[in-house]
Amino acid sequence: MPDVSTPVQRVIDAAARKGVQLDIRFFDRSTHTAAEAAAAVGAEVGQIVKSLVFVSQGANGPRPCLVLASGANTVDLALLASTLTEPTMRRATADEARAMTGFSIGGIPPFGHLQPMRTLMDPDLGRFELVWAAGGTANAVFPVAPQTLRVLANATVTPVSVVRGSGTDHQAASATSA
Repeated sequence: MPDVSTPVQRVIDAAARKGVQLDIRFFDRSTHTAAEAAAAVGAEVGQIVKSLVFVSQGANGPRPCLVLASGANTVDLALLASTLTEPTMRRATADEARAMTGFSIGGIPPFGHLQPMRTLMDPDLGRFELVWAAGGTANAVFPVAPQTLRVLANATVTPVSVVRGSGTDHQAASATSA
């Protein structure tokens, strides 16, 4: 059994508080990108959950938002801003993401962060029986049913992404199926 680091333990503990036991899997190689994670677990890239931090500028500084996107999709910043009724949104820098979540990019899990944040979930993840999310480090992932992921992350399911390379909104799954 690998040494469970503090970031991974925070993810395990956050799930346990909601009555869910996670099966964290560790790999010798990186699962930092959706393609690397998919190859490591033998899944489709679309089954990989990208936990992406975005920020809008508030009077008291940046306000974070977490988007749980399918690994096959790209978040549409204009759609995200419109959905959240924010004038502008941008991707958080690596330092901002680490400060807001307590995790480094490539290992940011969908929950267990240092501070609560609005969380939106790509309905495309609901197409799958299981999806795979980061477990707190760049080489730790866990499988989870999309509905369980939604509950653990306290996420609102809404389209905010496009199929990579398509240029059109991707709405393969309804907001209630995830």
